[in-house]
Amino acid sequence: MIMTDTHTHLYLEQFDEDRHEVVKTAIAAGVKYMLLPNIYSKTIQPMLELCDAFPQNIFPMMGLHPTDVKDNFSEELLIVEQHLETGNFYAVGETGIDLYWDTTFLEAQQMALGEQIRMAKTFRLPIVLHVRDSFEEVFKIIDDTIDENLTGVFHCFTGNLQQAERIIDWGFKLGIGGVLTYKNSGLDNVVKAISTDHLVLETDAPFLTPKPFRGKRNESSYIKYVAEKLAEIKNISVDEIAEITTRNAVKLFKFPMGI
Repeated sequence: MIMTDTHTHLYLEQFDEDRHEVVKTAIAAGVKYMLLPNIYSKTIQPMLELCDAFPQNIFPMMGLHPTDVKDNFSEELLIVEQHLETGNFYAVGETGIDLYWDTTFLEAQQMALGEQIRMAKTFRLPIVLHVRDSFEEVFKIIDDTIDENLTGVFHCFTGNLQQAERIIDWGFKLGIGGVLTYKNSGLDNVVKAISTDHLVLETDAPFLTPKPFRGKRNESSYIKYVAEKLAEIKNISVDEIAEITTRNAVKLFKFPMGI
């Protein structure tokens, strides 16, 4: 069984004491592939160092996270684009709009998202969208920019069925993580109505830890609990979920699968 964690921040300080052990544990648990979304300029080096340590298993993205869009976002985006020009990345992200913590930089977040959509098209890469309390704002931008050169994933999808169907109509995937295992999330009813062809698995480690470890540090190996819950909802085997979602991830991100 081969699983893919399409969104994990294993380079963050929460893993400073045991980073490589966490990766090895994930690989041993069947999570053979992990994709790392960037946050901002200071996370680039630790992210790339981890990718270099596990070149057959871990693949980088390049982007500016919406909560790190500040007054200097133009300089940050220049750094993002310079790295994308190397051709060594598998997606633009994570980007998007986050209005949960702070609405001060909404206009800047909108501009930063627009610029990263442009980069995704320019470099022919999928885009990874962070959407928190901002579905309508993000939807408007996608509506205005969608074409045959734009695809990607709505990371940590927690919306309703109508929103999911709109995303699928654009040709985007839905990133399903630990929230699926939460008792009152309602996400189980949404994914039940959606074909697994539109889903990829993710952890967002160290955040959004699934049951039974909710409240503790998340790890890529814990993606099996998301897969098990999805298999239960779909009434198919965990092996099938692993195969389908990994196939979807490879099709979207085009990372190399080892032997």
